[in-house]
Amino acid sequence: MAVTQDGRSLWGRATDYLLGRNTLIGIASIMLLLIAGFATWHGMRDFIIGVSTSPTGNSQELPGGLSFSNDFLVIIVVFALTFLMWLMLRESFAQGRRWTERLVTFPLYVFLAIWSIGFGYGFWWSLIAGEEATRTGLSGLQQDAGDAASAVAARLDAVKVGLDGVVTWSDTQMAREETSGGSCGTSSGAGRGPLYAARVGVRDQVTSLRDGVQNSWIAPVQADIASLQQSVAQLQGSTVAERQQSFNAMATNIRSRARDIAARSNELGKSTATEMRAIAAAVSVAPGQSGFSCYDPTLAQRLTQAAVQADQPATLNLREAAFNEGPAGVANAIKRLWENIGAYLSSLIGWLAGATPDGSTKTGEPITGRDMIALLATIGIDLGLLALAILNPPPPESKRPSSAVVRQIRAAINTAVQRAPGANIEWVRRHFIYHRGGSYLVIPNLYSCDPKNEDECAKGLAMNQLAGVLDDMDLVRWPHRPRWWSFRKGELDKLKAEESAASDTDLSDIRKKWLKDHPKPDDQKTPQDELFEKAQPIRNHGLFSKAESALTIAGWSERARRDIEIFPLEDIEGLTPILMVLADDGSLEKAEAQEAAAKSRKGWWPFGRGGEAKTA
Repeated sequence: MAVTQDGRSLWGRATDYLLGRNTLIGIASIMLLLIAGFATWHGMRDFIIGVSTSPTGNSQELPGGLSFSNDFLVIIVVFALTFLMWLMLRESFAQGRRWTERLVTFPLYVFLAIWSIGFGYGFWWSLIAGEEATRTGLSGLQQDAGDAASAVAARLDAVKVGLDGVVTWSDTQMAREETSGGSCGTSSGAGRGPLYAARVGVRDQVTSLRDGVQNSWIAPVQADIASLQQSVAQLQGSTVAERQQSFNAMATNIRSRARDIAARSNELGKSTATEMRAIAAAVSVAPGQSGFSCYDPTLAQRLTQAAVQADQPATLNLREAAFNEGPAGVANAIKRLWENIGAYLSSLIGWLAGATPDGSTKTGEPITGRDMIALLATIGIDLGLLALAILNPPPPESKRPSSAVVRQIRAAINTAVQRAPGANIEWVRRHFIYHRGGSYLVIPNLYSCDPKNEDECAKGLAMNQLAGVLDDMDLVRWPHRPRWWSFRKGELDKLKAEESAASDTDLSDIRKKWLKDHPKPDDQKTPQDELFEKAQPIRNHGLFSKAESALTIAGWSERARRDIEIFPLEDIEGLTPILMVLADDGSLEKAEAQEAAAKSRKGWWPFGRGGEAKTA
């Protein structure tokens, strides 16, 4: 089996390539994007259908008589915005991005994520809780109608009880008028005289009113109430359209029957109350006044009270029952989410903490556990995408030097070598040193060069000009100055502080402590032990000390080494273009020559060697 240079077989490398960390994260991201895109598309499409009132509004007209469906338009919009959301997410957590760029990309990602969550929630809610919400809404409507009918029945019972009391009182007063007289507010003897006849007329009116109320009002309304309470809310149909049609029919039937009951009760109640008040007015005329027949204020009071009960209108408080399956359910869920986003978020936080959802919407509908599951499902997808983007952020943009930059660097170095007497490429390399995670170009200050030494002055001018060219190419930079708002030292101040501290790698104190803890007799001490005991602490040698040593190696005079300039090299993907050129063994130039030769041989034919330009 073939083995690669790193010791792994080709099959092992292929397996690692297919099932490696980055590959698995990429596959998971694609899967989540597909799920999020499908849920958003389904929710947006169903929302458009659910809120549409025109059956012909499912297509868009284009100039020239052409048209395309809304489904195609929604697919394009969802694909574009989902891709943009993923792109903004990756750019927000990509390596090497500036914070100003992240301030633009992350808010845009949050906006698109909220858009995706909103329409995705409608899809998941319709899928998880749509059918149950439809049954619950229809049952609630039926319950409200039953409660309203029960309230009407209770009012009818109260009216019936009042009328029974009126009839009983009227019979009692009629018997009194027959036996002893004096029941009509004036003195009269016993027997069946004119007042007794008036009392009989009142009794007959009240009895007729009670029988009429019982037969034409109470009995029909009670029958309607019993029929309404016995009806069963069970949807019929196998498709969403058939079930929606059945739902609308049943909801309309329940509402219409409840309204009929209330309307009939109110109408008959008003007519009955009018008759009661007429009888009450007749028995309220005192003796000696016009229209007197039989004065009975107690009967008038009881009739007035019964009239008030009969005249009270029946009120209906029927909840809004909506069909929550298919497009209609998606549209209702999305509108309910955006109208009550605060209540949903607070309920979700409490639900995740283990509490039972007890919130409600603005219309009084309770927020249930199924609502939280649907919201968590759509939020979980976007949270998964966010986590994967954080775990595997895109690498920074490649900033490796191009062949043109390499040629410019090489030309600048060659120019410096030519202008510096006795210099070569190796002499230029000695001006580059490493210190604490960065590389630096070190040159003497041009003013510090010995004016009596013309060669050194020429070398100083050449290196100064080289540093300027590299700075113009953004390959080196001047050390950062301190910024007053950050309360931090500048780079030069930090480097100076390093030079004034004690060395952390000085072994003098360690050796002295060892000799102190393990003393030796004077006759056994070695000259090296005596040197350790007399050794003085070493000052920390930072970048400036290293720069002075590098300039000494490069052959600069003591005067030139006393005043130096340092230029940090720009780090690009762990490499520096200058050091790449300095470390080049000719491979870069060879590769450029081969590339140029390949371009010169290529002809107009883009497919293979048949179209290459013929050479002699």
